[in-house]
Amino acid sequence: MSVSRRRFLAGAAALTALQPASRTDAAVRHRPSAPFMLDDASRLNATPINRQAILTSADEGKLLHELRATLGEAASAGRPVAMGGARHSMGGQSLPRNGIAASFAAVAIEPDREKRIYRVSAGARWRDVIRVLDPIGFSPAVTQSNHDFSVGGTLSVNAHGWPVPFGPFGSTVRRFRIMLADGSVVTCSNSENAELFQLAVGGYGLFGIVIDAELAMAENALLVPESELMTADAFAERFVARANDATVRMLYGRLSMARPGFLREALLVAYAQAPQQPVRMPSPKNSSAFSMLSREIFRAQIGSERGKRARWMAETRLMPRVGQVALTRNTLLNEPVAALADRDLSRTDILHEYFVAPDRLNDFLAACREIIPAHRQDLLNVTLRYVDADSSSVLTYAPQPRIAAVMLFVQKRTTEADDDMRAMTVKLIDRTLALGGSYYLPYRLHATREQIRSAYPRLDEFVTAKRRYDPQLRFRNALWDSYLA
Repeated sequence: MSVSRRRFLAGAAALTALQPASRTDAAVRHRPSAPFMLDDASRLNATPINRQAILTSADEGKLLHELRATLGEAASAGRPVAMGGARHSMGGQSLPRNGIAASFAAVAIEPDREKRIYRVSAGARWRDVIRVLDPIGFSPAVTQSNHDFSVGGTLSVNAHGWPVPFGPFGSTVRRFRIMLADGSVVTCSNSENAELFQLAVGGYGLFGIVIDAELAMAENALLVPESELMTADAFAERFVARANDATVRMLYGRLSMARPGFLREALLVAYAQAPQQPVRMPSPKNSSAFSMLSREIFRAQIGSERGKRARWMAETRLMPRVGQVALTRNTLLNEPVAALADRDLSRTDILHEYFVAPDRLNDFLAACREIIPAHRQDLLNVTLRYVDADSSSVLTYAPQPRIAAVMLFVQKRTTEADDDMRAMTVKLIDRTLALGGSYYLPYRLHATREQIRSAYPRLDEFVTAKRRYDPQLRFRNALWDSYLA
């Protein structure tokens, strides 16, 4: 559904004071029985929640009333509030202990082709955005690699993707509106309330509730994949060169998980614009084409050296021969997380992300070869992405161009396995910090307080500003409780 320009650009002057919730409010009508337990993607963070507020109104006036009612209820009861979208974080970053876990249900998207921007409600998922932009020939500039996540969640973690040569998501945000703890609504951009802009982008919802945003969009195009197999030592230089190649639109790398060449062989896949563009683009169907390998082949790696070798052979030998088909940019971005999901309830997928300068990638991989095999964790995948320098966030993880190493481990859902994961994570972060790199905050809260301060040198500034904008600490989550309180 589309919305008027008035909705997205309305100022704060007409906004009324924060009011406590009444039993007729939509936010109250949609609550389940309370209290109850809510978890995130880790399946290791079951957290007691007082109630979950599903904010359903598409009408702006009613939605703002619902938000203020929710904040008023929390203020009256002295409870925290945290917004959530897909809750794909893995360390409780969207979970307010004994508080109100809120989320949006309505979707509104309005593209402006002349300005190459679109206005979108924070609760919209990327699949919704693609569905609206694709028919007019456009695509979101930066998203995560899957379409399930919410726009508000992407802004709150300042996510990065694999379109190039972009920096993190914040670099594509033109402005957004945010409701503060007192119920006021503020418009933020690089020139208006710029301090709050940089605090809320990558601010994990700790400064307020993002209502909607104005974002850059890119042209959709038919792209042709080009695969190159090389040693891991040669990867960084070639990767950066391809990221800065004007013909390349999307780019990623993979590393071998097989024991004989563990993290020593690399595959570079670049998607360049096809010389001939069709008059009418094919629709971005939800299929497994982008997944590169089927779920069965991917999951066959678990606990199996034979499975890891087979997966690497399929990705580096088979797919370059049979899978080199042209796909649109939107098709590549329009895949669900569930494409490779595990169905075994005794284990869970755990993500790590580390960011290092390209000239330190080989040192980072050497550290991984030393640390990871010494622990009991099963590494199934490493994807490498290019992330351009970022100045959009106080908590930036890429002050200079970085290569991101996105790691997927399979972990048993036991205390022993989690303790082992924590020990391994601390070692990996230490080695990354020693190389001048950083790590990503949306995942398991296994880092030490010293490590988070080292990785994010403006952390004290962030905390001081948080207490100034939200003196009652109304917006809280496990990240705040664990490190910043």
